[in-house]
Amino acid sequence: MAAKQTEDIMTRIVIIAGVLIGGTASAFAQDLANGENSFKKCLPCHSVGADAKNKVGPLLNGLDGRKSGTIEGYTYTEANKNSGITWADATFAEYITDPRAKIPGTKMVFAGIKNEKERGDLWAYLKQFDAKGEKK
Repeated sequence: MAAKQTEDIMTRIVIIAGVLIGGTASAFAQDLANGENSFKKCLPCHSVGADAKNKVGPLLNGLDGRKSGTIEGYTYTEANKNSGITWADATFAEYITDPRAKIPGTKMVFAGIKNEKERGDLWAYLKQFDAKGEKK
């Protein structure tokens, strides 16, 4: 009887662990529609897509894997050009949380996005655009 009870308890633990792990994964799944909505905060200064142009800030096509300060035709601060940043999930998340803390001297005036889920959704939205502004 004790072996059967132990087996039942272990089965329940495995089921609960699976639910918890599955729930956590889906809670942080990236949502492109939410990312596109979040990008509205960026639109006054940035653009993305086939017709993207530099505005107050540089266009954001091809951001994933691009070195900071390298879009032709945009005037970057020395801080951005010399930051050594190559944009990827972690660097973008850290930067967009507090741009001036990540790159002191940047001219980007933005309070940042403090919500982890929103940052992930925004990054997922942005990284789908290649350098020509076409969705990958």
